[in-house]
Amino acid sequence: MDIIYTIWLRSMIRYIRSKSRIVGSISMPLFFLLFLGFGLNSVVRIPGLGENYIEFLIPGMVAMSVLFTSVFSGIQIIWDKQFGFLKETLVAPVTRMEIMLGQTFGGATTALIQGIIIMVISLFVGLKVQSVTGFFIALGFMVLIGISFTAFGIAIASRMEDMTGFQLIMNFVVFPIFGLSGALFPISSLPPWLAPVTMLDPLTYGVEGIRYGLTGVSQINPVLSFMVIGGFACIMTIIGAFLFRKISI
Repeated sequence: MDIIYTIWLRSMIRYIRSKSRIVGSISMPLFFLLFLGFGLNSVVRIPGLGENYIEFLIPGMVAMSVLFTSVFSGIQIIWDKQFGFLKETLVAPVTRMEIMLGQTFGGATTALIQGIIIMVISLFVGLKVQSVTGFFIALGFMVLIGISFTAFGIAIASRMEDMTGFQLIMNFVVFPIFGLSGALFPISSLPPWLAPVTMLDPLTYGVEGIRYGLTGVSQINPVLSFMVIGGFACIMTIIGAFLFRKISI
């Protein structure tokens, strides 16, 4: 447990010291929230899913912040490869599973903090949290999204050597995942041929879980959402640990 805590603490210290990273990670969700939300709020109505479009959009932006922060935390693996830190860590008398879990929990924690920042900002633009219980439900789903996609990012980074290539691949993969998650539009409005594809997107269940926690409404049963995103987190952690064990320096 000591090595997991140490690597987690290192990730947190790096995050706190990188002010540009904090600002950069919230800039895109904040842009969508303010400009897309206020721009469409007067013309878009979503019956049964919030009083206005901004209220519907907020959970999606929280999930977006968590998603992008967690996925791109995997780039730290490549960074550590290039600067030799990972080699020094791997030759230490600790298991690679502990190293991987420390990286995963560190990335998930920073992603959770970014999501909370967006949530706090949202309080000033229309978010009305239904209850304290709902707030913690939303936090739980944010944690699961963070663990899932941090492990996903580590799995991809474990097989790569170039940071630019990692960023290109992640953008190619992450934007469709986000776009199909129902963060920007209700699932019920999709054409019949696209709806099944959306239901295969694990982020869909995370977004709907956060939406249920914050607004009290959801298009997917929250228990089902929890089971799917929780199962996905376990699967990605196993895959990430397996690929990290195969990493070569």
